[in-house]
Amino acid sequence: MFRRARVMIWAIVIFGINILGLFDPGQISVSAQQPTGSIPTVTGTPSGPVVKIVLGEPQILVFAGPGSFDYPAIGILLAGESAPALGRASGREDWIMIHYPGVPGSIGWVYGNYVSLSPGALLPLVEIPPTPTALSTPTINPTLEAAYIGQQTPTRLPTFTPPARLDLPLFNDISQTQTASVPVGLLILSLGLFGFFGAFISYLRGR
Repeated sequence: MFRRARVMIWAIVIFGINILGLFDPGQISVSAQQPTGSIPTVTGTPSGPVVKIVLGEPQILVFAGPGSFDYPAIGILLAGESAPALGRASGREDWIMIHYPGVPGSIGWVYGNYVSLSPGALLPLVEIPPTPTALSTPTINPTLEAAYIGQQTPTRLPTFTPPARLDLPLFNDISQTQTASVPVGLLILSLGLFGFFGAFISYLRGR
């Protein structure tokens, strides 16, 4: 009976060892539930210097080059909008080149006094683009011009007739006449003295 008990104990030990070998924790595989949805990928644009419209301006024009007279306007920036700043015009540092989608090359230019640049941003100098040339030069058809604009008939200029010669009157020299005749003052003085003597003589006769 003791021998039978020993055999049973050994059988239990061997059975236990076999069970432990079958259920080795290192070989246990756990199947977890995999997610069925796709994980979104977070993407973003690299940060850099940007320009924004200054306060008080509802909108500003975007030009094809650094100049409002030499280059045409290609778009606008509204209040609150911002655009990446790419550089400054060489020789015209008050004009800033921006990234402006929707136009050839996605390049536009804004005047620096109407926008504010990111604090501490240093923009490189870029070459000024060539000014655009007109696609065609308007010309006037000479035949069409002659049909609507009449030729002016040359008129003869009026002839100039010189006026008749003007005869100027001649005056005698007063100095020569006075020297040839008795002076009028001397004649008056003589008549005065003659009258005085006559009156004096009449007075003496009356006495």
